[in-house]
Amino acid sequence: MAVVDVINVDGDVVSQAELNDAIFNVPVKKSVLHQVVTAQLNARRAGTASVKRRSDVKGSRHKLYRQKGTGRARKGDIKSPVLRGGGVVFGPDPRDYSKKVSKKVRKLALKMALTSKVQEQQLVVVDRFELEEIKTKVFAGIVKGLNAEKALIVTGEKNERLEMSSRNVPGVKVLRTQGLNVYDILKYPKLVLVQPAIEGIEGRLA
Repeated sequence: MAVVDVINVDGDVVSQAELNDAIFNVPVKKSVLHQVVTAQLNARRAGTASVKRRSDVKGSRHKLYRQKGTGRARKGDIKSPVLRGGGVVFGPDPRDYSKKVSKKVRKLALKMALTSKVQEQQLVVVDRFELEEIKTKVFAGIVKGLNAEKALIVTGEKNERLEMSSRNVPGVKVLRTQGLNVYDILKYPKLVLVQPAIEGIEGRLA
C-alpha cells in the first residue's frame, strides 16, 4: 500500500495514511476516462432544442398568388420555409444525449482518476478541515496556505461551514464522498481529501 503524509490546515505533517492499491494504484486508461467523462457531460444536456416545422406553423394552406403571370417568384402557402415566420427545414428536434455506461466501468474510471492524482503528486490529505464560523476570507487563506487554490476538496460527511465558506471562492469546489465523480476529479488540478473521506471512498469502491 502507498503511504502519504497527512497534514493539518497549517501545512504541517501530523501523521501518515495508507492508500489501498486496489483503488489508488490501478492502470490508467485514457479511453475509459474519456468514455465516462463524455457520458457524464452528455447527461447534463437538456436536449430540449426544438423548432416548428411547416406543419406546426399556424396559417392558411392557400397559395398566396397564382403561379404564372405576376412577374414574381412562384410561391406556395404562407408557411413556406422561404418566408419570414414560415416553418424551419433542418432545425433541431428534442433528443436524449445520454449514453449508457455500466456501473463496473464507472467504478473503474473513478479508481483511475484517483490514481492519476496520486501519480501526478497532486493528492493532498488533510487530517480535518474545521472552521469556527462561515467565513470566506478564512477559508481562502487556508486554501492558499495549502497551495490548493484550484482544487476539489472531498469531505467524509456534511460540513456546512466549509461548504458555505467555499461557495464564493473561484476555482475551488467542496464535495462529499457520495458525490465524488470522474469529471470533477480531472477538472481540478489538485485533489484534497479530508482524512475520513479516504475510508468513505474505499468503502464505496471496494
